Amino acid sequence: MSLLILTLPLADGASPPEYRYTLSHDGQQVAQHGRASAALLPSVGRAAGELVALVPVQALSWHRAQLPPGVPLGSPRMRAVLEGLLEDQLLDDLGNLHFALAPGAAAGSSSWVAVCDRKWLRSALQALEAQGRRVARVVPEFAPGADAPSMHAIGTPEQPVLVLSNLAQDGALVALPLAPATLALIPPPPASAEQVFATAEPAVAGLAEQLLGGQLTLLSSGERALHAARSPWDLAQFDLANSGRTRALRKAGGLLGALLQAPRWRAARWAIGVLLLAQLVGLNAWAWKEEATLQAKRRAVRDILTLTFPHVKVVADAPLQMERELALLRQASGALAPADLEPLLAAAGGALAASGSASALDFTPGALRIRGITLSPEAIVLTANALQAQGYALTQEDDSLWLRTRVRP
Repeated sequence: MSLLILTLPLADGASPPEYRYTLSHDGQQVAQHGRASAALLPSVGRAAGELVALVPVQALSWHRAQLPPGVPLGSPRMRAVLEGLLEDQLLDDLGNLHFALAPGAAAGSSSWVAVCDRKWLRSALQALEAQGRRVARVVPEFAPGADAPSMHAIGTPEQPVLVLSNLAQDGALVALPLAPATLALIPPPPASAEQVFATAEPAVAGLAEQLLGGQLTLLSSGERALHAARSPWDLAQFDLANSGRTRALRKAGGLLGALLQAPRWRAARWAIGVLLLAQLVGLNAWAWKEEATLQAKRRAVRDILTLTFPHVKVVADAPLQMERELALLRQASGALAPADLEPLLAAAGGALAASGSASALDFTPGALRIRGITLSPEAIVLTANALQAQGYALTQEDDSLWLRTRVRP
């Protein structure tokens, strides 16, 4: 999935701002990095592209809060709770601030809370949407967590910044000017830490190595932005939150776009197309074969009727006409039909001879009701199976046994 990561500008000027952007086609490697206005930003394409807004470290403050139990995390009540918990730690008007909880925060536990200017964040997101750039997630440039203690020198030679992460006892995140006076403010690493991971952007690497001593790992701002975009953070919460349904639809649409447009899925698209074509051809061939078989069976039934009864010239319903012709033959010869009384009595006598004698018999064409004989469920099943081979069905209803002729096709 391709990613376009935009660093939100801190300045709130009237002129169209420029965005520092990072483009990655696979979400793992930086493909393009630079600065441009919103109209000139590269496109993530239709192939599952996602636009991620990056909040600079200078725009956020971090606070630890003990969340009360029983309050839903995304509800307006939770925002009111956070205002009450952090009121003594914040100097600005609480109504002008935006709050965001850390990923995995749970009611009744302690969690990090990110705080920034609500108006600035909302204006920055609306400016992007006005240019047709809808932001999928908002992530912090740096965030406190369970990582090893680290120092990051970022910025420009004119405004260098030193970011300290997880060095203090509470694991707080601090951004300080990269200057000699800052060295006295750097706390010693925890005793449990083996070493402090230190990185620097190429623009301030020389100054950082001079002040901090030792060689630092070079990490470009694009690589750092890509690392931040892969974090589980999303600062768009409470009144700025994207609904779960909107996010799911956007993700599904992105995956569908990747399947339809991305070059790496070209082979899969060809394979799916060939598979669908083969299925379509196979279904039509199978339907043609089944139709031919059915027509052959119908012709065979008609041929049996016309060969057996040559005087039948028009065949409308071969089984029904065959049954009628057989009934006429039985009537002409005086033979008995299976639905007559005598065949029913013969079948009942053969199957129920050892079960006792009946007290009463009621006959209707095709059905014989027998009273006075009681069978167990097991005996009824065995007797019914024996009579089924002769073309009769035996059932028990109330205190009677019913022997009926089975309907034949």
